[in-house]
Amino acid sequence: MKLLVKLGGTLLDEDATRVRLIGELAEVSKRPGIQMVLVHGGGKQMTRFLAERGVESRFVGGLRVTTPEVVDAVLKVFAGSVNHSLVASLVAAGCDAVGLSGIDACLTEAEQWSEELGAVGRPVRANPRVLDVLVSNGFLPVVACVAGDRQGRIYNVNADQMAAACAAGFQADRLLFLTDVTGVMNAAKEILPELDRAASEKLIADGVALGGMQAKLEAAHRALDGGVPQVCIAPGAQPGVVSRLLAGENIGTRLVR
Repeated sequence: MKLLVKLGGTLLDEDATRVRLIGELAEVSKRPGIQMVLVHGGGKQMTRFLAERGVESRFVGGLRVTTPEVVDAVLKVFAGSVNHSLVASLVAAGCDAVGLSGIDACLTEAEQWSEELGAVGRPVRANPRVLDVLVSNGFLPVVACVAGDRQGRIYNVNADQMAAACAAGFQADRLLFLTDVTGVMNAAKEILPELDRAASEKLIADGVALGGMQAKLEAAHRALDGGVPQVCIAPGAQPGVVSRLLAGENIGTRLVR
C-alpha cells in the first residue's frame, strides 16, 4: 500500500503529540507492504521565526504573503529546522528517513498564485520519480511544503495542497490529513463521518468550513480528482490514529468522490 500522510504544523509544535506521532508513524512505515511518504507544514513555527526578526505575517485568503524576505524564512524553517528535526526524530525511532522539499528533482512544480501574494505557489504537477526510488529502497521521504519550477523560482506552498499534489503524483492508495481537530464539523458542531464534493462545497459556501478546513477540503477533492481512492481528515491527537484508520476504524471524516 502506498500511503501519504500530511502532518499539520500544530501537531509538530506540541512535544508530547509529536513524540507519540513519530513513534506511531515509524511503526507503520516498517510494516511489510507499506510505502509511506510524509508531507509537513509548519505555519506556527514560521510565524514565530518571522516575529522574532520583526517581520509581520500578512495573510490574504488564508495564504501567507511571501516576500523575498519570507522566501528566505520558508527555506530556513520549512525545509530547514522543521524538516530536519522531524527527520532526526524519525531516524531515532529506527526509520531511514530522508528530508526533501518539492524543489528536489522538481518533485512538485508550482506557478505563482497571484502578484498580491508574492512567491506563493499553486502546485501544477508532481514528478514522483524521486519518491518511487526512495520508497522502493526502504527509505521514508519527508517532504517540506516548498516547491519550485523549471526556471529555478522558489514558492511557498500550502501544505495541504502540497500533500494532495504529491499523493496524486505518487499514486497513493490513501491520503491522510492529520490535524488538530477531530474531523469536519457541520454548523451544529457535529462530526461528519463522510463528505462528497457537493456537501463540502455547501459547508464552504455557508461559511461553516473556513480557513484551514476549507483548504483541506479543497485539497482533499483535488487529490480524489487526481486518482487517490481514499482521503481522510482525522485527529492526529488520538493515540494510534494511523493504525486505527488502516484497520478500517471510522475516525474523523472520509472524503468520497
